[in-house]
Amino acid sequence: MAASVCWRCLPNTIPRPSLRGTSIKYRPTTHNPALAFSTTPSAQLPLPPKKSAGPKVAPKKGLKTLIIGKSKRTVENRARRPAPGERKALRKRIVLSNVNAVEVADMQNFSEENIYDRRLEGQVLGLSAPLVDQLRAVEAFKPTQGWGLFKRPGTLMRKETLALGKMVDDMTSSAGPRRTVRRILVGEKGSGKSVMLLQALTMAMLRGWTVINLPEVQDITIGHTPYAPLPSSSPAKYIQPAYLARLLRQISTANPHLGELQVSQPPSQATIPIPVQSNITLARLASLGASDPDIAHQIFELVIAELLAPGRPPVFFGLDGLAHAMQPTTGYTAPNMKPIHPHDLTILNWYLSFLSGKADLPNGGIVMAATSQSNAPRVPALDVALGELEGDYTTRAGQIVAKEARIPFMRYDERVLETFKGGKVNVGIQRLEGLSKEEARGLLEYWARSGMVREKVSEGFVGEKWTLSGGGVVGELQRAVVGMMRV
Repeated sequence: MAASVCWRCLPNTIPRPSLRGTSIKYRPTTHNPALAFSTTPSAQLPLPPKKSAGPKVAPKKGLKTLIIGKSKRTVENRARRPAPGERKALRKRIVLSNVNAVEVADMQNFSEENIYDRRLEGQVLGLSAPLVDQLRAVEAFKPTQGWGLFKRPGTLMRKETLALGKMVDDMTSSAGPRRTVRRILVGEKGSGKSVMLLQALTMAMLRGWTVINLPEVQDITIGHTPYAPLPSSSPAKYIQPAYLARLLRQISTANPHLGELQVSQPPSQATIPIPVQSNITLARLASLGASDPDIAHQIFELVIAELLAPGRPPVFFGLDGLAHAMQPTTGYTAPNMKPIHPHDLTILNWYLSFLSGKADLPNGGIVMAATSQSNAPRVPALDVALGELEGDYTTRAGQIVAKEARIPFMRYDERVLETFKGGKVNVGIQRLEGLSKEEARGLLEYWARSGMVREKVSEGFVGEKWTLSGGGVVGELQRAVVGMMRV
């Protein structure tokens, strides 16, 4: 007889006991490490015993044993440690001549007569040996400018150089009242701002002007020179005796005509704490301050006062690296442990007083500052001030670009903005761009005659290199042409 209930449905028909009110007890199980699915030994197992090396037996007499272990003997470093300042001197070493370069025989020298000759546009003029010594004294040469690639240093006469030479000649030969020209050089990296400053220094030296140059502002603000508060100064100002002594040495070396100028009146004992002659020359006075940093500040103020006295020659003030002078802080700290502002350093405060127009040059002259794009901090206040000085709109590489506008929610350094008075001061902005194709051709021909370019300087070659250099940017042109020849 067939079952009425299917075997497959039988489990569903069996009543199950209710789990409500009952507790189910689980038996704890122990984990057996041996049952783990792993090919690595368990961490709970003890490490295998090390093999015994056996008793150490002394080697027999007459036999040598081979020791393969590492030698514990330390090798002494017998190399000479560099002396203090030796690395910096090597990094900033200036090489101005290459004995292996081909000398350009018919190259003219930069002279007083041809500083604004329009026929020399696009040509390279050489610097004479006395002029090179003066420029080296004011540290006008830079290690990155490639002076050591050629037989002798030379500079390109571009249209901006000739315009500057014309202005220097007019200021020197004019019989009317002397005027003060304030100018800031701006431009992209490698556009020739530092070389333009060197050319301006050269023209001033050729015309017999007194030249004072601050070659690198970073050396003043980085915190590597001794400093001290200036007595009886409110607000507090700080002097740098060692840097002032070096600056006085630069002034006495780079300006030979100071050996013929005497002080207008004998300095009193209260002005200088040492006795000096009543007819001492300015060169001798600057040398005294250079030899003793303790009195360098007093002598520096006296030398500047004598240079601005009536009847003195015009003065050229140069500065490179303007952004470092506009930072909110420096590497120096005040007695209250707050960082010192760059404008509280007496050297920069003295220079910025002439650049901003607070102080004037009675005998005329030029106050020139160059910005840097390769080694410069970001200073938004300086960008805004330069934009206001340059105008609402400016032309860069043939395109109209709006000026640097103020951001409403950004805090700007008011001391920097006050230096330029929102664009009301008479400071000219000169933007250096790339060379023209004619100027680039003259520079390439000079390089070819010096042996640095082996190809023929044709119209196609000039156009190719001019395009690769971003429209004739001097630094990029040198890198694209001369830099490829260096091994």
